[in-house]
Amino acid sequence: MSTQEYVKISGCVEEIIYKNEDTGFCVLDVSVDNELICAVGTMVSVEPGEELELTGYFDTHPVHGEQFKVQMVERRLPATSSAIRRYLSSGVVKGIGPATARNIVNCFGDDTLKIIEESPMRLAEVPGISAAKAQKLAGAFAQVFGVRTLMMFLSKYQVTPMQSVAIYKEWGNHAMDLIKQNPYILSRASFGISFATADAMATAFELPPENEDRILAGIQFVLKHNTANGHTALPSRLLLPTAAKLLQLSEPAVEEVLKQAVSDGELYEEEGTPDLIFLPEYYMAQQNIVSRISLMLSSYREPQPQIDEVISLIESEKGIHYESLQRKAIAQAAEHPVFILTGGPGTGKTTTVNGMIELFEQQGKTVLLTAPTGRAAKRMTEVSGKEAKTIHRLLEVEPGYAQTGKLVFSHNEQNPLYGDVIIVDEVSMVDTLLFDALLRGMKPTAKLILVGDYHQLPSVGAGNILRDLIESDCVPTVSLTQIFRQAAQSLIVTNAHAIVSGEMPELRRKDNDFFFLPQNDGKQAAQLIADLCATRLPNTYGFSPTEDIQVLCPQRKGELGVIVLNQYLQERLNPAAPGKTEWKSPTYLFREQDKVMQIRNNYDIPWKRGEEAGAGIFNGDIGIIRMIDRGSRTMAVEFDARIAYYSFDMSKELELAYAVTVHKSQGSEFDAIILPVMGGYDKLYFRNLLYTAVTRAKKILILVGQQSRIAFMVQNDKKMRRYTGLSKMLKGRMLT
Repeated sequence: MSTQEYVKISGCVEEIIYKNEDTGFCVLDVSVDNELICAVGTMVSVEPGEELELTGYFDTHPVHGEQFKVQMVERRLPATSSAIRRYLSSGVVKGIGPATARNIVNCFGDDTLKIIEESPMRLAEVPGISAAKAQKLAGAFAQVFGVRTLMMFLSKYQVTPMQSVAIYKEWGNHAMDLIKQNPYILSRASFGISFATADAMATAFELPPENEDRILAGIQFVLKHNTANGHTALPSRLLLPTAAKLLQLSEPAVEEVLKQAVSDGELYEEEGTPDLIFLPEYYMAQQNIVSRISLMLSSYREPQPQIDEVISLIESEKGIHYESLQRKAIAQAAEHPVFILTGGPGTGKTTTVNGMIELFEQQGKTVLLTAPTGRAAKRMTEVSGKEAKTIHRLLEVEPGYAQTGKLVFSHNEQNPLYGDVIIVDEVSMVDTLLFDALLRGMKPTAKLILVGDYHQLPSVGAGNILRDLIESDCVPTVSLTQIFRQAAQSLIVTNAHAIVSGEMPELRRKDNDFFFLPQNDGKQAAQLIADLCATRLPNTYGFSPTEDIQVLCPQRKGELGVIVLNQYLQERLNPAAPGKTEWKSPTYLFREQDKVMQIRNNYDIPWKRGEEAGAGIFNGDIGIIRMIDRGSRTMAVEFDARIAYYSFDMSKELELAYAVTVHKSQGSEFDAIILPVMGGYDKLYFRNLLYTAVTRAKKILILVGQQSRIAFMVQNDKKMRRYTGLSKMLKGRMLT
């Protein structure tokens, strides 16, 4: 049992039992008053012989016994000759082994570390160490001392050891001086350090609040924060008051720094109505998108004089019939370098895309299929009969993202994809930076076919690519509108079209695939949803509770939000049992066989699928925990037959996925969807969200809750505006 009573202990590191170099998690034996204590926690770059002051609490592990759970670490360099010799022998300094460590300590005794830090060239006095070697060792010592000094300095501001290591790698021994001069460089770089943390440092350093570096960092923070709301830019009329409030300064003072930042190229401005202010990354991305799309639109078209005959031949070969808009879409895709196909469920997008693929392959063109998520790519493969990859896999992410924070693809302008035609499905989910990377990875002569439904929710990342391109009126577009006979028999399809048209869906029929179960009590509704997942749907339709059924929620919090429903569903679908290992993370209790979702892109995590190996598990990927090993503190998670291994420290990248938000479900389809519709925050209950949830269902859709809430969502067509300026930028480029 954990006492949770925080205490401090001081001791010497005797042995490192386990160390994860990537996360800094360690299991150590520490000698405290001649007693060995097992200490566990994040302790970056510790070495045997090192003196530590640890803050934490004692806990009894069911397998490993009593442990000290470390919450904070303070380093104290060893003071005695024996401890110093052991410390140097550990390999902490490159170039020093046990023999050299013994010679150094024999020469300098208890003053060894002080002499090395203050007069490192005195190492040449040690037998066997030349002046040249002393110079190398001095540099190695400087790095070791530099990292530790930086960690101790930054720990006062809740900067983690891993962040400190990343900062040191970026700026080396200059890091401390740079931070003291301008702590806001930390919030502007990719270290995950907030503006508030940098501001706290600035206050401690007694920097004035009207400091220009502070004002610029505040402006950049507001812009960066709003990318999470989908904006690639902000109008100055919104940016200035928001930044002024954050900084507690006047708008004129903020505006003066903003103008200078634009002049210096640290921010970018796109003039118009309204004037938009961009971070450089997003401005450059949109400029490239505009440049590439406009170049494609103005390039040579391929005349298709026999296109009607060719399409008729495909119809004959496939035994199908295309309606007029489908024929038009296939013809325009063949003619134009870039083309958009859009339409709701049941309108024949898949059939049309398959016709395009057939046409291009008959013309001898190489076609590459891609989608933003693994599930969307898998579905594209199933309906086309040809391999589709995620955009990340298609472009091939290069390793090293975890160390640099920079996403680099193997396929780019210098090494473009070989495909003659790139067909992208679920384009509404593609954000600005990913679309920019895709365009950079295409050869100049390649065609681009964009397929999606612009009535669905926009991308989780910043941007509104599909809607912006359509609204520019520059890109040839065909919108399929006819619901085909078989699809028209589905209430899921007809109700989806009713919803997007602002009409109430049919809720009273009991003999189809769309059901409404009235509930006014949140707890009873949660219990009903659990019953549907655990017994009623599996018994009636043979659905797997984890593979075929998905609960979607408009919001995370609340009695029918993701967090609460996941607890209900975990206990019903995967209760504790003998032999089923579980582990409690700071956020979730995970069990073997739990359904989980990756909640952020991890480009470096390795996976295996039989003999195939790769790297990268992405935001929204759903898997099953196949193994939890408390001894090695790892979990094995299966994502579509790919096995990825997570250390317990990486568990913050996973959450239970019996219930997920509608946003996270984009690009996925499930046999059965259950959607709670009651209570909640009005702003989160709108038409596009309801439409997106309904269109995720392949066979059964069940709404649980209040009819009045459904009516509210149907009528609430207030779209959350995204500031990008892309549509106007493209239109302006095409007019010049």
